[in-house]
Amino acid sequence: MSRKLNITVMLGGPSAEREVSLRSGAAVAKALRSLGHDVSEIDPREGTFVLPPNTEVVFLALHGTYGEDGTVQAELEKLGVPYTGCDAVASQIAFDKVLTKEKCLAAGVPTAKFVTVKSPQTPLPKNLTLPLVAKPSRQGSSVGLQFIERAEDWSNALAESLKFDSEVLVEEKIIGRETTVGILDGQVLPVVEVRPKGGSYDYKNKYTAGATDYFCPADFDAATTKRIQDAALGAFRAVGGRDYSRVDVMVRADGSPVVLEVNTLPGMTETSLLPKAAAAVGMNFAELCGRMVALALRRKK
Repeated sequence: MSRKLNITVMLGGPSAEREVSLRSGAAVAKALRSLGHDVSEIDPREGTFVLPPNTEVVFLALHGTYGEDGTVQAELEKLGVPYTGCDAVASQIAFDKVLTKEKCLAAGVPTAKFVTVKSPQTPLPKNLTLPLVAKPSRQGSSVGLQFIERAEDWSNALAESLKFDSEVLVEEKIIGRETTVGILDGQVLPVVEVRPKGGSYDYKNKYTAGATDYFCPADFDAATTKRIQDAALGAFRAVGGRDYSRVDVMVRADGSPVVLEVNTLPGMTETSLLPKAAAAVGMNFAELCGRMVALALRRKK
C-alpha cells in the first residue's frame, strides 16, 4: 500500500477500557504516520463523532462498549466509510459472551459449561462444579471478573459482576494454561501463552508492566498447537469474524482447548498480544497496522 492515505484513528471513547484504548490509538497513529500516511485522531468520548471530511478509512482503536459492540461499526456503515476489523453484527455477537458461547456450541467449538444469571439472589446452579468464574456478559478486558472458589463466595461475586452489566455469564473455571491466538486475514498466528507472575490474568496483571510473562510461540507440541489454533479459528468463524481478531483459549492438562472469548478489537500497543503474535511471523507493528488498513480498503472496491 504505497499511496498516502487520509486515515482517521478512533481512540478513547466512553467505555470502562478508555485508558487502554487511548494507548492503543496513540501507538497505531504513530505507526501509520511512520508509513507516510496523514493521520487524524478523534475521541468519541460522549459516544458521538464527526469524521474529518477527507477521511478515506477509519482505524478503530476503541475497546469495550460502543467501540467493540457494533455501535460505532453500524454508524460507520451508514456513512459508507470503510473501517478496520469485524462488521457490526459480528462485533455485537463477539462482545456478548453469552451469544459467543451459543455460537461456539452450535459450531462444535469447545467451550466451558455455563449458565447466565441476572440477579444476585440466584441460587448456586446445581449443574456446575466449583470453582467457577463470573463475568459481565458485555464487558471486555477482565472488567468485573470474579472467581468463585467456595459456595459462600457466590452471592458476593454475583453482586460485584452485576455492577458492570445486567447479565452475568457464570462458567466452570478451566484449570490449565492460558493462551491467546491472533487471526489475521484468514491466517492463524502462533499461539501466545500468558503466565501472570501472581494470581490470574486480570485487569491489573494485563496492564501492569512486568506483571505477566508471555511466550510466543508457546511451548506446545505440534498436535496440541494445531488443536488450539483450530479452536480459535472455529470461534472466529462462528461469530462471523473478518479481517482480524484475538481468541482467548484455555488448554487443559490433557492438551484439549477450551475457548473463552473472541476479541474483535484487541489491544494495539507495541506490547499487546496480537502484535506479539504478528512479530513471531516477522511482521513488525507498523506493518501490522498497515495490513489492517489494507484489509479495510479492500472492501471499498
